[in-house]
This record gives sequence, C-alpha cells and structure tokens, in this order.
Amino acid sequence: MTSTDTLARRAFLRRLGHLGIAGTAAPWAINLAAMGEAAAFTANDGYKALVCIFLYGGNDNGNTLIPYDSAGHAEYVQARGTLAIARASLGATALTGNGLPAGREYALAPTLAPLKGLFDRRQLAVQLNVGPLRQPTTLAQYQARSVPLPPKLFSHNDQQSVWQSSLAEGSVTGWGGNLGDLALSSNGGNGLFTCMSVTGNAVFLSGDQALAYQIGPGGAVAINGVTRDDGMYNQQACRQALQTLITQGRTHVLENELNRVVARSISSHATLAGALAGSDGQFDALLPTTAERPATLNGQLKMVARLIAARNQLGLKRQVFLVSLGGFDTHDNLMTNHPKLLEQVAQAMAGFQGALDAMGVGPQVTTFTASDFGRTMTSNGDGSDHGWGSHHLVMGGAVKGGAFYGTAPTALLKGPEDVGQGRLLPSTSVDQYAATLARWFGVNDGEMREVAPSIGNFDQKNLGFLG
Repeated sequence: MTSTDTLARRAFLRRLGHLGIAGTAAPWAINLAAMGEAAAFTANDGYKALVCIFLYGGNDNGNTLIPYDSAGHAEYVQARGTLAIARASLGATALTGNGLPAGREYALAPTLAPLKGLFDRRQLAVQLNVGPLRQPTTLAQYQARSVPLPPKLFSHNDQQSVWQSSLAEGSVTGWGGNLGDLALSSNGGNGLFTCMSVTGNAVFLSGDQALAYQIGPGGAVAINGVTRDDGMYNQQACRQALQTLITQGRTHVLENELNRVVARSISSHATLAGALAGSDGQFDALLPTTAERPATLNGQLKMVARLIAARNQLGLKRQVFLVSLGGFDTHDNLMTNHPKLLEQVAQAMAGFQGALDAMGVGPQVTTFTASDFGRTMTSNGDGSDHGWGSHHLVMGGAVKGGAFYGTAPTALLKGPEDVGQGRLLPSTSVDQYAATLARWFGVNDGEMREVAPSIGNFDQKNLGFLG
C-alpha cells in the first residue's frame, strides 16, 4: 500500500469515527467550536491566509510565460507556430530576476502586464514547471513506467482532483482542507469559517474535520423566507413560523439532524452578514464588478478581501480560501480567448494585492495559482491540447518575489522534459509547492505529510519562495 493510499484510508476512518461518535448524540452535526484535536501550530504570529486561484480547464503555460531571450524565443516560435506571440510584443512584460540559467529570459503574456509591477516590487514570484508527481521522475522512467505516476494523467476531472488532493476524482479531502484541520483550534469558536470557497464546491477545501463554507460574491447564501423576504413570507410572523418548522427538534434521527444543520446555516449566515455589513463597496475601486457580472474573479476576490477585513470581528487567525476562473480548456480559439482570460487574472490579482496592502495585511496573505495541467507546446491548428507540468504564480508581501523558482525546461520540444508534443514532465511536484505554502502557514515538518502525502519522496521540501 502506498503512503497516499494509507493517508486516504486513515482520513476515511477518522471521518467515519467522527460520524459514529456523533451518531449517539448529534449524528453528522460536527460542532466545530468544540473539536479538541490539537492544531499543528499556534497562531502567535498573528493572522495568515492562503488564497488559491484555480484556473479550470488547464491553463496554456506556453502563452503565459514566454521565452524572451533571442534563442529561446526562436525555439518557442518553432514549437508553437501560429500560436506564438511576437517577441516585439513582450518588451513591456519582460522579467528581470534571479533563478534562471545564464542567458535565459522570460516575459509574461502581454495581457498579464498588471503583474509586472508586482514582480518588480518583489511581491510576485514564478514557480517553474510544477505538476503532480509521486516521486522525482525522469523521462526514461516515465516512458518505461518504472516509477509510480499520478493517476489518470491528462484527464480534466482527475487532474483537478490530484492537484487539489493528491488523489484522483472521488477523493473526499484536499490539502487546503487538511490545512484547515490543523488550524481549527487556532480559530476558536468560528472554525466553520476556516475554509471558505467563493466558487462553489471543490475537494480542495474539504478536510477530515474542516468543512468548506461556501459563500457567494454577494455574501452568505440565504435561506429564502427565513433570512430574507422571498415574496411569500413577507411578514415577520410568517418567517418566524417557517424558521421554527425547519429548525425544531425531531424524534426521527435524520429529520432532527437535518434541522440542526439548517439551524447552523441560519446562525452562520447571521454571523457573516453582521461581519460584512457596511463593506459592500469597500474595494470597488480596486476590484470593480458589474451588476451583470458579479461572479467574475474580481467579484470573488473582492469577497475574500471583505472577509479578511472582518477577520478580527470573526475571531480568526488562519484561513484558506478558494476562488476560480474557468474557460482555460483552449483546444481552439486560443489566440482570441486566452489573452482575455489572462487579463482577468492579472487585473484581479493586482487589485486584490492592492486591497490587502491598503488594509496593511499584505505580508499576511499569500495568493497562488493552480490549474488542471499545462498544455502542449505544439499547436493542434487553433489551440493546444492537454499537458502536464505548468508555470504558476505566487503573490504576497511574504513572497521572495522578483525571482524564478524551480527548473526551467532545457528544451521545449524533444528535450528531457518533453513527454510528447511539448507536454512538460514536471521538475517540481505539487507536494513540494503545497509544503512550501504550508510551512509558511505554520505547519511543522512532523505533520507535513498530512498536507503533502508524497513530500517524503523529495529531497527539496521547501522551494524557497516564501520568507
């Protein structure tokens, strides 16, 4: 049995045990405020938050970070063909930083220009060629299948899950949720708000104990007729009667538990609504949204900023957030659609960091990108196909920015990192990426495998992009 299988089995048994204990008194109702399992760390160093921006569909790494030196760009043009971005368009986004081989240069895509200033101010770093790995893997080992490989490579759903949980689709816990497990006791009575998703359900924020609290860009999701007037229950007496009906104790164990969950939902909605009251327009200038498009990445990150602003009122010391943007499965129309997607990412990230800096919490929040996989360097005619390794961005005041981390591919095609069509064999694993973020968050070495189950297989356990 592999270490990953062992951890998954243990997580299942732990959750089953929680449900069994709850079954004698309060089945399936986990009182997060009363959980006694020790945290991996204390929050003596104040508030910290991690914000994952997941780019669903598989971001095209080839047109996100582009070789800028003359030789590298010529190779890039040869590999990409009609997908190549002209070197003359890259001067304004060329990056000057440490961590690259002599003579190697990169530039951000032109529509990522808002991030150039963050890189120059050392608030943004580039992690090169990161992707799921069970252990360090060479091209020869991959071709011979002589080492364990991530399950179901190049599959959207599975690789989204592997990135978020180290396991294929069907996993019930993610490494963001595992971080939440370790942070619960640091957050006192409001552990329910430790892991917060502004983008719907995802395994990333699900822990053994920590639950992913889902909130929309406009606020906590209300129960019509109880927490807001839906046109039918427009009198207080009617709303109170409905609330009593759906929250009162029942003799049937499942009915009773459902009502307990509903009662907790109503209570948590009231808590969040109070904490967020009056902050609706606080970050509009930095993260503008429209009534027609409130759920954009700007809108999601604006809600995260509002939640962070309310951290003291909520009594929180550690939080993990998830936001996302879809549309990155660019098999076609890449040159039309991909730049627009990156423009949204850049504007949202730059605006979000501006909001954090304005609040004085820039060094206390680290934002990072993730995606299903990278894509092929070769063109399929109008786009690129599913790949493996990709380049990602890490942003924040604690980031050792203005630098590149990891290993740059030596060749885009037919090199030691090319598993076919310019799909990059990762030189850095997601576990190493996660472990570096987790260490900054406060996780110690003894508990790191709870977050990054394969980290013991890698000599470098800290990639160095965080202070």
